[in-house]
Amino acid sequence: MTAPGGWPIIGWARTPIAPVGGALAHCAPHDLAAPLARHLLDRAGLPAHAVDAVVLGNALGAGGNPARLLALAAGLPEATPALTLDSQCCSGMDAITQACALLALGQAQLVLAGGSESWSRAPLRMHAPHAAGGAPQPYAQPAFTPWPQRDPDMLDAAADAAAALGLTRTLQEDYALLAHARACASQEAVQADTVALAGLARDSFPRAYSTRRAARLPAVRQRTDARGRDCGLTALTVAPKADGAALLLLAHPDACRRWRLRPRALWLDACARGGAPEAPMLCAQQAAAALLQRHGLQPRQLAAIELHDAFAAQGLAFADALGLPWQALNAGGGALARGHPIGASGAIAVVHALGHLAAANASTGAPALACVASAGGLGSATLLASCNGLTH
Repeated sequence: MTAPGGWPIIGWARTPIAPVGGALAHCAPHDLAAPLARHLLDRAGLPAHAVDAVVLGNALGAGGNPARLLALAAGLPEATPALTLDSQCCSGMDAITQACALLALGQAQLVLAGGSESWSRAPLRMHAPHAAGGAPQPYAQPAFTPWPQRDPDMLDAAADAAAALGLTRTLQEDYALLAHARACASQEAVQADTVALAGLARDSFPRAYSTRRAARLPAVRQRTDARGRDCGLTALTVAPKADGAALLLLAHPDACRRWRLRPRALWLDACARGGAPEAPMLCAQQAAAALLQRHGLQPRQLAAIELHDAFAAQGLAFADALGLPWQALNAGGGALARGHPIGASGAIAVVHALGHLAAANASTGAPALACVASAGGLGSATLLASCNGLTH
């Protein structure tokens, strides 16, 4: 699916990320993403009619086609096709992969792709009654497998994995404390890729925590491992529900020549894998391992690794599976410190990986890896590279 050297990435951007009920609470998914689309086109000097397709990840919109709303709200021509993709947390990253498939198939030459999620504006969910006159049944989340016994609550699944792997609460807190410290320290660095929205110019959740404060937080799920150690989850070690969006502008090499575009980076490849539905947070590492093996790469050869860490336990397990110290992940903090806008989270991880490549100024030529896992037992990984002076 790759062009020689990879598919050109002309630009990338994301909104600030705000917790549910925060500064972005009144924005629908297309309200979040449309300013990003306009920003990317303006920065590239492209007219709206240059875009051949829009592919958007969204998990909570409950039907409709948020990608179509985005295309129209951004001022793209009515003839522009738009596709919304839902693979839950993997949606934003999978949308980018789908955009590259359109380029490879010759169906498009310029595509806007990414994810957008307004958890604050998510519709209330109810199942229709089975019989006339029955009451509708509200539900918090849809089924992710056809077997209820293999479809645990996400917090329970993460806590079970933490206990099975012996990931203690103290270790999870250490991971989370570093995530917040890094996110606070990198606020200025990520501004170049952030488009202010609704009066918010930067992520609003990262904060300075102390070890003492972390230890006082109550558990949201209590677990102990086989040795009797506390492996419970707390609010600090679980990514908060959030609103946000991220988009990439991807191009075919022919479009780069036609529009005289200079790529900023390259999409090299992606891999999606399924795993045990009972342990969904472990699926990102399975996708990452398969992608790295495909390219003959070792984790330590990467310039950056961005994992959408919905749980501190997930980051710890991911690093251990790849044979890395956990401090090697998410140099600018991750979702744990910023928030988790489900359908956008994978695209945000890609944007952060691209930001690290740009900041490194392509000095090593090493690629970057972005990864995400999803409810139901899915994982996605994407390999990215700087252009290293390549022109098309």
